[in-house]
Amino acid sequence: MQLLPRRTAVLVFLAFAFAYFLSALVRAITATLSPTLTQEFALSAGDLGLLAGGYFLGFAAMQLPLGRWLDRHGPKQVLLCFLAAAVAGCVAFSAATSFTLLLAARLLCGAGVSACLMAPLTAYRRWLEPAVQLRANSWMLMSGSLGMVASTLPVQWLMPVLGWRAIFWGLAACISVSMLLMAWAVPRWPAAPAKTDASGSLLRIYAEVWKHPYFRSLAPMGFFSYGGLLAMQTLWASPWMIKVAHYSPLQAATGMFWLNVMMLCSFWLWGWVNPMLAKRGLHASRLMTWGLPLSFVFLAILIAAGPRLGGATAWLWTLFCMSSTFVSLSQPAVAMAFDTAMAGRALSAFNLVIFMGVFVVQWGVGLLVDGFKSMGCSEIASFQSAMSVFLLCCIASYTYFLAVKPHNQGL
Repeated sequence: MQLLPRRTAVLVFLAFAFAYFLSALVRAITATLSPTLTQEFALSAGDLGLLAGGYFLGFAAMQLPLGRWLDRHGPKQVLLCFLAAAVAGCVAFSAATSFTLLLAARLLCGAGVSACLMAPLTAYRRWLEPAVQLRANSWMLMSGSLGMVASTLPVQWLMPVLGWRAIFWGLAACISVSMLLMAWAVPRWPAAPAKTDASGSLLRIYAEVWKHPYFRSLAPMGFFSYGGLLAMQTLWASPWMIKVAHYSPLQAATGMFWLNVMMLCSFWLWGWVNPMLAKRGLHASRLMTWGLPLSFVFLAILIAAGPRLGGATAWLWTLFCMSSTFVSLSQPAVAMAFDTAMAGRALSAFNLVIFMGVFVVQWGVGLLVDGFKSMGCSEIASFQSAMSVFLLCCIASYTYFLAVKPHNQGL
């Protein structure tokens, strides 16, 4: 482990955080644009879920090769190559004239920004002390929440002035600027030996990761709870506000703005308290065990109350998302469960689980809503039924985590 001097570490963090801010903005912008895109391209709930989930499908598809490339070539070189694809994806999205072209562009955007969190987490595993890694991870997620804040009211305000196509041109330009910043601020990675355990087939490379008991205990919860958190935050919370609680698009954007502000505050707070909690023996597994069930309670209230919550709906969604942040502690815990030479692969494998979960939940909720409608349910009842299925999956994954908990008491 080669620790960075404090000043260099701050510059590296800022460069990575700016890129992750932009990736989160690209990720979440479909929630704000959903009314416009639905009207312009005549999208069903399933189409909208697939469009939003396309980002995560492209993201997930790159995770296994990404882990190998990060361990062999280092975060800087890999991330610069990936961000070039993200620029192309934003330009393609701005020029799309059909649902098929929109989906293809979203896939490319997702693939292009797929290294924006894994690259810095791999770098932090080598360049920062363990307690500082927990803080840096939380503050990276905070910068992502800031990007999600930017995707709400600011985008809603810009829409009448610029239009959604010009906004994506602006995103392409900002990502290009982040590449220049990264090329200047981030150190080069030490050259890997000619033959390392990061060479060979993907199945062999990742076999040790998949077999790890701690990784397996967290995989279902990463898929449903962590993936579901991102699916709700980046898409379905906003349509719920509009379709179930009868918010206007501006009211929904305002609700999402404050939701993401509170998520930003949550991750900022996690960054401060994580090192102190770890010193007192309150590690990731214990915190997830105690804290995550709160999210199930808030989601159950949302489902049961439906339209009766009225203006409180946005705040219930905020409480659900904030209480779900306990599961974010799983990422640095997974990284620290493996040695530094395998950190990139372990993180990328877990990220694959998470983002496949986002894709399945985003598209799956849309398909369930359409399916319940086809069976004669009202739109509100269809949303409630679809979210009930999601809640049951989250509870089942948490139950599995508890069942294998003896494997991870020390983490």
